[in-house]
Amino acid sequence: MALFYATLDSPIGLLRLAATESGLCKIAFPNEGEAAFQAWLARHISVEPQRDAQSLRDALIQLREYFSRLRRRFELPLDLHGTPFQREVWQEVAAIPYGTTVTYGQIAQRMGRRPGAARAVGAAVGANPLPIVIPCHRVVGADGSLVGFGGGLEAKAALLRLEGLRI
Repeated sequence: MALFYATLDSPIGLLRLAATESGLCKIAFPNEGEAAFQAWLARHISVEPQRDAQSLRDALIQLREYFSRLRRRFELPLDLHGTPFQREVWQEVAAIPYGTTVTYGQIAQRMGRRPGAARAVGAAVGANPLPIVIPCHRVVGADGSLVGFGGGLEAKAALLRLEGLRI
């Protein structure tokens, strides 16, 4: 198995992307830093990463299209590493339409979980390795407030504004 990585200068800062031969596996926000990105890769993929933008060409193109407001859905092969519960949550988050938000409780309800499962959903959303592609920025607090975003609340607000939401 090979692991490739590249960077993308975006309106919210430098994003770091990684992919295996199976698909995109990680997008790291600027505030995570290079060391945290490399540490995540080392924990989840046991091969030495190779810098190779060509291997991430489709992801880079689609992210540029998203930031230019030309793309609303991503069509990329993904290589997700998570628990079955996390993967179920990420599937629900991936289904949130562009330009809309849902709460952690609504995701729990859609999954057929009890209302108290919103905290567990929040933890799974927080572990999302592919922000933007799996749009965790569209998940908000029960009162509609911006909460809990790995890229920082400024980046979350910027992504929602990009999608046409008033923040």
